[in-house]
Amino acid sequence: MSAKKKIETVSNNINFYNDEYYINRELSWLQFNSRCLSEAKDKATPLFEKLKFLSITASNLDEFFMVRVASLKDMINAGYKKPDIAGMSPKEQLDKVTEAVHEFQNEQYRVYNHMLLQELADNGIQIVREYDKLNSEEADYIDRYFDDFVYPVLTPMAYDSSRPFPLIRNKTLNIGALVKGKESNEMEFAMVQVPSVLPRIMEIPEVSGVRKIMLLEQIIQRNIRKLFLNYDIVCCYPFRVGRNADLSIDEDEAEDLLKEIEKQLKRRQWGQAIRLEIEKGFDKRLLKILTDELKVEQREIYTIDGPLDLTFLMKMYGIEGFDYLKEHGYNSPAPVIQLPSDRDIFECIREGDILMHHPYESFDPVVRFVEAAASDPAVLAIKQTLYRVSGNSPIIAALAKAADNGKQVSVLVELKARFDEENNIVWAKMLEKAGCHVIYGLKGLKTHSKITLVVRKEEDGIRRYVHLATGNYNDSTAKLYTDVGMFTCAEAYGEDATAVFNMLSGYSEPAVWNKLTLAPLWLKDRVLDLIKREADHARNGEPAHIIAKMNSICHKDVIAALYEASSAGVKIDLIVRGICCLKTGIPGVSENINVRSIVGNFLEHSRIFYFENGGSPEYYASSADWMPRNLERRVEIMFPVENPGLREKLWHILDTELHDNVKAHIMNKEGQYVKVAKRGDLINSQKIFGREATELSKPKNIAESRVFEPEYRDDHGL
Repeated sequence: MSAKKKIETVSNNINFYNDEYYINRELSWLQFNSRCLSEAKDKATPLFEKLKFLSITASNLDEFFMVRVASLKDMINAGYKKPDIAGMSPKEQLDKVTEAVHEFQNEQYRVYNHMLLQELADNGIQIVREYDKLNSEEADYIDRYFDDFVYPVLTPMAYDSSRPFPLIRNKTLNIGALVKGKESNEMEFAMVQVPSVLPRIMEIPEVSGVRKIMLLEQIIQRNIRKLFLNYDIVCCYPFRVGRNADLSIDEDEAEDLLKEIEKQLKRRQWGQAIRLEIEKGFDKRLLKILTDELKVEQREIYTIDGPLDLTFLMKMYGIEGFDYLKEHGYNSPAPVIQLPSDRDIFECIREGDILMHHPYESFDPVVRFVEAAASDPAVLAIKQTLYRVSGNSPIIAALAKAADNGKQVSVLVELKARFDEENNIVWAKMLEKAGCHVIYGLKGLKTHSKITLVVRKEEDGIRRYVHLATGNYNDSTAKLYTDVGMFTCAEAYGEDATAVFNMLSGYSEPAVWNKLTLAPLWLKDRVLDLIKREADHARNGEPAHIIAKMNSICHKDVIAALYEASSAGVKIDLIVRGICCLKTGIPGVSENINVRSIVGNFLEHSRIFYFENGGSPEYYASSADWMPRNLERRVEIMFPVENPGLREKLWHILDTELHDNVKAHIMNKEGQYVKVAKRGDLINSQKIFGREATELSKPKNIAESRVFEPEYRDDHGL
């Protein structure tokens, strides 16, 4: 868009908060899961990557039920009728979601049964579903495996007048049976839990070049008579229960937050049943017992045409000998050239701000930063926020070592990080024991910000080193999630970092912030101001463009502001991986807004924001999505990136993803997502970033790798 072109604005009579302009959050999330499923259906996706994507959709759906569907049921039970962003009541949402999930699950198993099983067979892998497909030698092997390894672990449970109905834990796979005594015609219910301590998939020794796999529940079904020797087995089928796993914590009443969360975690396994999965052909008499005892409604029963819980496909991914059926072109994270391992990391940071793009560039420097601070005699203090960390975190070990070395170590461990509560409790206790000052989050808020501050005494005085990031301090997920992180020792950032930790540990609030913007107090207003500024530039005929990359956007105030900016003539490009409650193509409202979602080998997780600002572009990165929970109920940080070289790097990330025509899906005017038409050169942004990272020793590569028209870049202030 030319800077001289005068943009005509539309009438101010439009109500940008009109419910019809918004998409329900839950249905939008289901669209995201469908985009994951589309990767499993894509002919260009290698077979084992298809297995992985199908597994991911199943895992995603489990969490969706445990949290989002459970929340809708809670609202209905409480009589809550307030409409959502799209004007739908909780009951209307649950009705639509239930219908959509049934359709989605049917599509999952269509992909599994009619596409992937055949592709596996074509490549010499057979998942055996019927016992008669085993020859006598294979059957003997399975039975011996059951006798030697499975039988000793199993605990058969009966249900009768003297024994209560068994407690069925959340997400566990179970086998329910109707049994009948040898001298009685009365049928009784019995069950056995499929043990999670044993591998779900069992590979039968290869015969005739075919690698056969059998699932653990099938092995148990085949031998279930051995568990009930005095009974005849009338029928037996696998089933699975999903429960409400959303913790309900009254922080005002909790004297000790850590103890309260520990208590609530124990209840998570026994929450209200909200989904019952059964195999196709499930006996109706057995089903009635389960529905009566679990108190599930008919629509909460999901009949599956295939094996329950497709997350076992992720285990299939690890089978040896099939690397040729996996994604190639990316080996491992590349070293960060500004932070060579043989140099002092603090010296490197003093030479200038450093921006890292994970997982293409290694997360190791972040670990090394904390480890160096723990051992460096000149370091006086380390302060860090932790939301999710890995199971054997080197950062936790380094913090403990720092405390042992006499340094002042302050760590905010967010105990309320969903599904990581138990893990974080363990780390919090360990850090306390090591002598660290541990803060257990803030009352009523989750601390989701990613910041580390190292205070060092140097020849010219105290210097503060800061790391800010969009992703967690988790060395494991840093290999799977795309994020950006920045090292700086600029005084303005250091002062703000100190103010952040003073706020978290006490009640001190700075009179003014130099660089950082924090939620829940200031970030929402700052985002709205930046959007409004672009609208003002557009009305004045000045360059106006917003590019926002994030995980989700569902804050009505922010979306309404984007609608108003679009109506003023601002070009808006949104790169949103997951939930997007905004609609495109609404006349006079969102005609200038484009939405794309990239689903690839890595989980897109970074939050990067670009504002044209009348020809003086500004760049930001943040821990926060544009969601109510991030902007109003969490401690989040947005930080500017001002170094010209780092801004160019951020632009390259955004520019490349805006031209991705391999892994990108575009939202159409109907609110549906379609794959980008592959015209001209194939541009797979994740592959481009991976290739560039391995060649970072040649700085010119970033410029050379661009295949986009220069006019596009020039139009956006670079």
